[in-house]
This record gives sequence, C-alpha cells and structure tokens, in this order.
Amino acid sequence: ATAAVTAARILEELRALGTEQNRKVYRRHGVRGDLYGVSYGDLKKLHKRIKVDHELARQLWATGNHDARILATMVADPALADNATLDAWAGDLRDYAVADALSGSVARTPLARAKTDEWIDSPDEWIGTVGWNLLGQLAMHDRALPDDYFLPYLARIERDIHAAKNRVHYAMNNALIAIGIRNAALEEQAVAAAGRIGTVVVDHGATGCKTPDAAAYIKKTVARRK
Repeated sequence: ATAAVTAARILEELRALGTEQNRKVYRRHGVRGDLYGVSYGDLKKLHKRIKVDHELARQLWATGNHDARILATMVADPALADNATLDAWAGDLRDYAVADALSGSVARTPLARAKTDEWIDSPDEWIGTVGWNLLGQLAMHDRALPDDYFLPYLARIERDIHAAKNRVHYAMNNALIAIGIRNAALEEQAVAAAGRIGTVVVDHGATGCKTPDAAAYIKKTVARRK
C-alpha cells in the first residue's frame, strides 16, 4: 500500500478511537482545530504496530489533525530528519501538546543541538518552547556535552525567564531543572540561579497542572538518586 493510502486508513482508525471525553480534556489543554481525541495509550499501541515509517509520518502531519500529528512525531525516522521538514513542522505548531511531542521527536535526531541553538531564539511561543524543551533533553541525554555548554543557557534563563512568553517560561523552568540534575557542579549553579529567579508563574488555563519549583525539584531528584 502507498503511504497515502495507509495514512487515510490510519486516520480512519484514529477517528474510531477518539472520544468526546478526551476531546474535552485536550481542548482544555489548548488544543485547537481538527481533533479526534485519541488517548496516548491508543497512540502508543499504534506506534508499536507501525514502528518507524517516515513517509507515513509526513502524510499524517500534513493532515493537520491533532492526533495524527502526535502519531507522526512517534513514527518519524530520526535518521531521516531534515532541516526543511523540521522547520515546517515547527512553524505549524499551535499548542504545547504537539510542541512537546515534536520536542521528543527532534531530540532523537542528529539535528537536536543545531535546532536547540536556532529555536531558542525564536520570538514564536511554540518554536521557542521546543527550543528550550530540546535543551532539557540534551541536558538529560547527551552525555558528550561539557558543562560549559550549559552555563550560558543558565545565565539566559535567569535573565529572560520572567519576560518570556507563557509556555516558553514553563519550558525554560524545565530546562533549568534538567540542567540541575545533570551533575553535581551544574546542580549547584542551577539551584543558585533558581534561588535568584524566585517563583515562576505560568498560566495553565482551566487545567490542574502546576509549575514545579525548580530548586526543590532538583534537590528532591538528586536525593532520590542517592
């Protein structure tokens, strides 16, 4: 079957799996536009069945449907990621749910570092969010990076976090935490920065979501590891 046919078939499956309850929840979390409301559990089952299919990922993303786009970020082949596609996808973002899913996908590609540097500077709320999410992913998973790579970002977070757009400062706060739990030297620097930053206020809309206190979260995670 061609990818287009497969994409149409997957879309039918997604439509059948969606529920009104999930649609309500996702809308509360800021999802707009075409939406079936498929649970993440069902999306993971589809991902397990499809595994990796880059052409299908492109087709699913092109539908503009929320659930199809989340699935696209799961089945995209990290090795086949290219600048043009990633930039186009980032430019399509309208909410933090897909922004977070795209962050996880881009983090697995060889372009993760380059995209971090580029997108962190974006004035667009969603592209900026992905940039800072990626920095957090690098802090957690890219063992080759020296501490010096992260120090300028700590200074930027401290300087800019309160003036940043809503979801950007949430992503910056998470990046601060990720850097802080990377190692003991960065922990000390990140906790000090968090102390100077103080409370980070994020509008989570009509949801029960909370913004973690960075210093407390770092200390708790490090203590749990020990």
